Amino acid sequence: MIVVADTSPINYLVLLGHIEILPKIYGEILIPQAVYDEIQDTDAPAEVRAWLSVPAVWLRISNVTYHPDPLLDLLDRGEHDAILLAESVKADRLIIDDLDGRREAANRNLSVIGTLGVLAEAARRNLLDLSQALAALQATNFHAAPELIRLLLANEGNRRR
Repeated sequence: MIVVADTSPINYLVLLGHIEILPKIYGEILIPQAVYDEIQDTDAPAEVRAWLSVPAVWLRISNVTYHPDPLLDLLDRGEHDAILLAESVKADRLIIDDLDGRREAANRNLSVIGTLGVLAEAARRNLLDLSQALAALQATNFHAAPELIRLLLANEGNRRR
């Protein structure tokens, strides 16, 4: 499976202490150089920068040839390049949270999932407790509709029954 990730899902999974679910679910993860740069930026959380200081064997940085695209140019560089990389490698999945990025990726027929979807999949595989992970996520600056959180928890409750 070929999976490309944008910056924010990696940031949140590191902050939650659940970054290792990515290789357990997907194997290798590709990120463009722009995402690597964003994770290393001084504005990134210290925990995230520290995690990246010893790159995971399952994380591969790929170069993307930048080319202007009026629809992608509205996104930040990480999202822009993650979508380009996903297109160029014919990724099976793109992990991205930004709503505009998700819409553009879907318009390009890319299969998208966000941090919430990754956490839900990890819970289905018994890799984490979804209610604890969502509570920790909500303690960060992550934004999600309360109805979506309730739906995820209800689905997880039904699955466990």
